[in-house]
Amino acid sequence: MQLLSSQSLLGTRVENSKGESLGTIKELMIDIKHGRIAYAVLDFGGFLGIGNKLFALPWGGFVLNTAREVIVLDIPRERLENAEGFDKDHWPTMDDPEFAARIYDYYGSARYWEAPTR
Repeated sequence: MQLLSSQSLLGTRVENSKGESLGTIKELMIDIKHGRIAYAVLDFGGFLGIGNKLFALPWGGFVLNTAREVIVLDIPRERLENAEGFDKDHWPTMDDPEFAARIYDYYGSARYWEAPTR
């Protein structure tokens, strides 16, 4: 078993499989009811925090590359540029089932909250 603190992931660079920069991990949002990471918040674009856009991304799509100290998200940069995002003052909530479904469907991820519990 490998464990990491959530704090150690914040600020970690995110790249796609082509090595293109997609941004950094800003936050991890925990679903208390299901005991899962609901989504990671990716900080993308802008310069020094100005003009950037935030994205809620399903945690299951990320792969940690410890050798390079980077997180890999296997999506084209253009797909992220066209995704539904939000700004620092208007965060989404996964309590909204329509929002959660749109995000997970857009990235082709299984909806963890619909999976049978153990």
